[in-house]
Amino acid sequence: MKRLFILAFMALPIIAMAQKKQFTLDDLIPGGTTYYRTSYPQTKYLDWCVNTCIELGVDDCKDVRPSGSTVIITLDKVNTILQLQGRKKIQHLLNASFPSKDLPVMLINSGLQYTLINLDQNAIVWAADLPSEAANIDLHPISLSMAFTGDHNLYVRRADGKIKRITKDGSADIVYGESVHRNEFGIEKGTFWNPQGTLLAFYRMDQNMVSKYPQVNITPYDASQVYAAKDSASIDSRCATLEPDAYPMAGEASHQVSVGVYNTSTGETIYLETGDPTDRYFTNISWSPDGSLIYLIEVNRDQTHGTLDEYSATTGKKLRTILTEHNDKYFEPMHPIQFLPWDPTKFVYQTRKDGYNHIYVHSIKDGKLVKQLTKGEYEVIDLIGFNPRTKQVIYSSNEADPLQCNIYKVDMKGRRTLMGNSTGWHHAKLSADGEHFIDNYSSPIIPRHIDIVDVNDDEVFNVLSASDPWAAFDVPQIKVGSIKAADGVTDLYYRLILPTGFDPNKKYPAITYVYGGPHAHNVDATFHWGARGWDIWMAQRGYVMFCIDNRGSEHRGLDFEQATFRNLGVEEMKDQLQGIEYLKTLPYVDASRLGVHGWSFGGFMTTSLMTTYPDVFKVGVAGGPVIDWKFYEVMYGERYMDTPQTNPEGYRNTSLLNKAGNLKGRLMVIYGGNDPTCVPQHTLSFIRACIDAGTYPDLFTYPGDGHNMSGTDRVHLHHTITRYFDDHLK
Repeated sequence: MKRLFILAFMALPIIAMAQKKQFTLDDLIPGGTTYYRTSYPQTKYLDWCVNTCIELGVDDCKDVRPSGSTVIITLDKVNTILQLQGRKKIQHLLNASFPSKDLPVMLINSGLQYTLINLDQNAIVWAADLPSEAANIDLHPISLSMAFTGDHNLYVRRADGKIKRITKDGSADIVYGESVHRNEFGIEKGTFWNPQGTLLAFYRMDQNMVSKYPQVNITPYDASQVYAAKDSASIDSRCATLEPDAYPMAGEASHQVSVGVYNTSTGETIYLETGDPTDRYFTNISWSPDGSLIYLIEVNRDQTHGTLDEYSATTGKKLRTILTEHNDKYFEPMHPIQFLPWDPTKFVYQTRKDGYNHIYVHSIKDGKLVKQLTKGEYEVIDLIGFNPRTKQVIYSSNEADPLQCNIYKVDMKGRRTLMGNSTGWHHAKLSADGEHFIDNYSSPIIPRHIDIVDVNDDEVFNVLSASDPWAAFDVPQIKVGSIKAADGVTDLYYRLILPTGFDPNKKYPAITYVYGGPHAHNVDATFHWGARGWDIWMAQRGYVMFCIDNRGSEHRGLDFEQATFRNLGVEEMKDQLQGIEYLKTLPYVDASRLGVHGWSFGGFMTTSLMTTYPDVFKVGVAGGPVIDWKFYEVMYGERYMDTPQTNPEGYRNTSLLNKAGNLKGRLMVIYGGNDPTCVPQHTLSFIRACIDAGTYPDLFTYPGDGHNMSGTDRVHLHHTITRYFDDHLK
């Protein structure tokens, strides 16, 4: 074993321990009635107004300085300003923002009412009201033009209040201005303003060729109307309705995307001349500093090859290819290029071409590499911004420790410096000039700590040190350590939670919580080592709770992730079994009472483990599982598995339909009745296969819910999971 960290809570006298509280599930699960009061650490909502740190409150906003805070505006003052102009009052200032990097202006967003207040003048300088159907709203802070969508069409509201409808053929099959490629490749939106706010690039997605998954709405009516009606003829419909999703499954036709550009001055729209969009992905759109050129990364359908291409924003013509990148397994660009604020002839490009995500500076003139700024066996997690005066890039990475995320600066010679606290998991928000950042972090023993850090001299001003929200509760002991993966070489990190009131002489049932897929991890140096509320709940109920991040999960480099290529679940399960072997060495673990639970990819892993190693696990609960990768969507599925046509053996070997007959233990499968991610076909096909094979899983459905449950449904879900383990494992 490489190392062991222990988060131990000081033993108290027996009398004091008796006074410690026991958790309820409502205390521990988001959606619970007492969750935010019990489990959410105290916080402050901070933002930058130009280069001044602002604390957003319910009743006022204050500037935050080492010398003390000063109220800059009150809720009463804001409402007075709003009412003088006939605008609606607001209830608090927590949603206020400061969109300009140069001007002291506050944006108030109340529903579809937008108001910009100059804080020096205490006056409204701009206001906009959007129609009720407006969605995907994108405000440009300089031009004050707003892009938004309605009924899948694209609109632009100019600063003068005129609204222009950009498209007319929007529908469920023709979609404008929305995220495409099912949010893969880091895509989160569908509109992109140029720096000046005069040109708007946007996605157009044609889904006519895509298979439609037949989602069913079981409540297309107003229930109160049904029961109040005197006769059925007065009710429009009470029958469930078909509301299909365009869902391209692996190996099938995918949607086709093109990129348009709207000119706010001329009112004209052109489309980039990318050629036939069939079987191509257009990702990571960005603009040149002068706003005349568009850059995007094009990826082939096989996701092995990508090109960084330059287009004219006025003619739509492709001007050149600047960079190319290839990987025999898959190439997954996640970040648009960013130009250096002090040198528009150079840009920053993030890539894993050396095996880890790192920052490179290239020349825009010829694409040649100028400097690789970060290098080593660690991942750059986020590029936060720039300090133009010192010509430094601010970013976060896990260089200090694989379980941490720390803030660094690096200059153009590649000299990097860790800033702020050196432990824990950090999130940073940079000031407009790049001279300071808000550092919001936690560590295994710190629930939340917020500092303002000077980028130049690392001087730290503490804004908040949150108290432990669980201080009054009987919290179990948490251990973190590492074991070797199934390859005998790679370190895997685990979290072990001992039952509350742990007795080393007793034998306890143990449950493994698993995810295991790419773009996620479970064990890190956040508060309580990232332990989930349900883990704590189950430890309080007398279970040993275990979790390990297998090969295939995130932030450990390309080889670590690609070990699972074309055979999702195989190497992951081998690593999970290494964790089980470790559990069996613990004298207090009852090897005859082992359980497993996971959701989504973790639901796939749970079902895989129960049917591949049927003599290991006694009980499992699989949520929202992938059952057969040929039922999963194109971009994600084909990246990691290729297509069913090119990798039939991989799809066959990883299909759980073929393993339904192996089930021995008690397995409950839970799914959302309208899951758009792991569509219900997965779960229902598995249940059918089990019936045919003569095995007996249990099934629970959350009608009307999607891939995850929220609110009170989420609390109900965890009660359901708990009851199943209590009934069959405890």
